Amino acid sequence: MLILFTDTDTDITPELAKEFDYHLISMPYSIGDKTIYPYVDFDKFDAHSFYDGLRSGILPTTSALNPDEYVKYFEPFLANGDDILYVHFSKRMSGTFNSLNLALNELKDKYPERQVYLIDTKGITIGSINIVLEIGELYKAGKSIEEIQKWAEVEVDKFAVYFFADDLKFFARSGRVSGIAGFMGNIFGVKPIIYMGSDGIMTNIGKEKGRKNAVNRLVKYVEELGEDIKDHRIVVAHTDAPKIVEELISLLKAKFGDDLNILVMDVNPTAGSHCGPDSVGISFHAIHR
Repeated sequence: MLILFTDTDTDITPELAKEFDYHLISMPYSIGDKTIYPYVDFDKFDAHSFYDGLRSGILPTTSALNPDEYVKYFEPFLANGDDILYVHFSKRMSGTFNSLNLALNELKDKYPERQVYLIDTKGITIGSINIVLEIGELYKAGKSIEEIQKWAEVEVDKFAVYFFADDLKFFARSGRVSGIAGFMGNIFGVKPIIYMGSDGIMTNIGKEKGRKNAVNRLVKYVEELGEDIKDHRIVVAHTDAPKIVEELISLLKAKFGDDLNILVMDVNPTAGSHCGPDSVGISFHAIHR
C-alpha cells in the first residue's frame, strides 16, 4: 500500500489531512526556550493570537527535525510492508532535508525492499498546499505512484505563488528571501512583492506603494499568468489579515466570476515566523511560475 505524507509547512490542517488521506509531519518553531510542534502540542492553530504576539515583539525561531524524528514517522509503515510518498515543502528552504536524507539512508538499509518517494512542491504554505491537495485527489482517485510522479513532473512548475510582506524585519532576520537584503520599503509604506520560482527559492521581484496597490498587483499576476484557473483551486493565505483577504477575493471575483474555487488558509506558524503578520499571498494554476 502507498501511504501519503506531507508536512505542516504546507499549511495543511489535520482536517484536510484526514480528508485527503495524508499523515502529518510537524515542523517545529520555538518561542524562547519552548519548542512547539504544530498539531502535536495543540489541536487548532490560533492564528490571531500567534500573529498578535509577533506584532507585540515576539520573534520565534525555527529549527530542523533530526533524523530520528523522520525515522519515527516513517518506520512503522515501512515495517508493515507499505511504501511512502512524501509531498514536502521546498528542499531549498530548510536544512531539515539533510536530516531527511540521513533518515532515508538508514531506513533503506533496514527495509531495502520498500520505497520512499519524494515530491518537492518547490514552495511553502500556499504553493505547497495547492499541489498537496491536487496530489491527494489523484491518490483518492486510485492513480498509481507512476501516474502521480508523471503529473508532478509537469504540474508542480505550473502553480504560481505571489505574495507581499508587511514588515520586513522578519524576513531580514531569517534571510529566506533572495534580493530582500537592505530593502527598507516598509518604512515608507512600500510592500515588496515576492514569488517562488521553479528553483524553490523566494525572490523579491518588485514593490508597490501601499497595501491596495500590492493587492492589485497580485490580481494582475493572475490575469497575466493564469491558466485554467477555474479548473483548479485558487489558494489565498494570510498571516492574520482577513480584511485584506476580503478585498483580494472581491477583486478576483469581479475579474473572473463568482464561481472561482477559492480556498483561504492561515499561514502556518513555522513559516509565519519568517514572514510576520499582515502578509497576504495567492497561488493559482498558471502557464508558468
